[in-house]
Amino acid sequence: MDLLSPELVADPHPHFHAWRERDPVCWSERHRAWLLLRHDDVLAGFREAAFSSERVADFVSEAGDRGERGPIARVLESWMSFRDPPDHTRLRKLVQKAFTPRVAEKLRPRIQELVHGLLDQLARDGGGDFVRSFAFPLPAIVIAELLGVPAEDRDLFKGWSEDIKGLVFGSPGPARLARARSGFESLADYFARLLERARRTPGDDLLSALAAAEEQGDLLSADELVGSCVLLLFGGHETTTNLLSTGVWALDRHPEQRARLTADPALDRSAVEELLRWDGPLKLMVRWAREPRSLRGREIRAGDRVFLVQSAANRDPAAFRDPDALDLARDPNPHVAFGHGIHFCLGAPLARLEAQIAFRTLLTRFPGFRVEPGARDWQPSVLGRSLLALPIELH
Repeated sequence: MDLLSPELVADPHPHFHAWRERDPVCWSERHRAWLLLRHDDVLAGFREAAFSSERVADFVSEAGDRGERGPIARVLESWMSFRDPPDHTRLRKLVQKAFTPRVAEKLRPRIQELVHGLLDQLARDGGGDFVRSFAFPLPAIVIAELLGVPAEDRDLFKGWSEDIKGLVFGSPGPARLARARSGFESLADYFARLLERARRTPGDDLLSALAAAEEQGDLLSADELVGSCVLLLFGGHETTTNLLSTGVWALDRHPEQRARLTADPALDRSAVEELLRWDGPLKLMVRWAREPRSLRGREIRAGDRVFLVQSAANRDPAAFRDPDALDLARDPNPHVAFGHGIHFCLGAPLARLEAQIAFRTLLTRFPGFRVEPGARDWQPSVLGRSLLALPIELH
């Protein structure tokens, strides 16, 4: 299976269905990885210590930084998503002391204000690219403001984030490596300067809270603070951008479900969960086998790469009734779009809140919005599921 083939980039779901029925633990020679395609196997992959999240060496090797602790290694070593316990446990405890669901909920009025403002601009323009004009700027502004990034510096992050996205999400092309190294270095240097300012004059922002976060006498080091800020900035807007754009695309393709949500805004919470399940922002997460493992007649060797394919798990008929149908009132909905277990996405409450407000406000103000018909262009990526553009008209 080649996850970067044009047909799988355009729509991976029929292919995942076929492979899940035929070979639910299959080997991809193209990616040198095992693909786990069933819901229960993916859950087990998230839970079991036999599957490791330690991937920094893999990124450093791909980037050609062998033998040196370059900017990529310095940043990614502090990403809790790429660490196993006890390092993961320690980093997560410290970060979540500052980045709590209550912090996200306090942002509700500001998110609503931003949503109205971005929709106002789209309406004044007579429509436009929803990705560029709404889905990207909304979460980018929210996370930048949360971290205490000055408004005049926000545009810097668009380029830096695009630079590192190619490496993190496994997009093809050799040019991405030099750009990724430069992006990581620029982000690290920028946050190091912001951190120094926050220590001199602490403010009411997440960076100051992270610098002060303590767990039993333990504080984040300077490198850990910088790495955690880069993770929050990147993770706090990249996947939410994907959710917002693919969610609007899905609502446009399913007019009966769109009408249902328009008529009953109270469905916004279950609607976001279903849009996450139906075509979420991540196709898969990567793990490594710490030890040999037998699974459905296949022998996974120690050191093998393992892909936990969330997109396939989220449409497994063993876990979901009528899995290819979009049902905005689906209950229960045990999707794994945000991961599972100790690596469940720390930013999930903020992403859910932004999506709930965005979809509800769009449908309230512009119930007749229309996505330009035609085929969609998707970012060729192993991990992510993102639209390159989404032309929209507001009515």
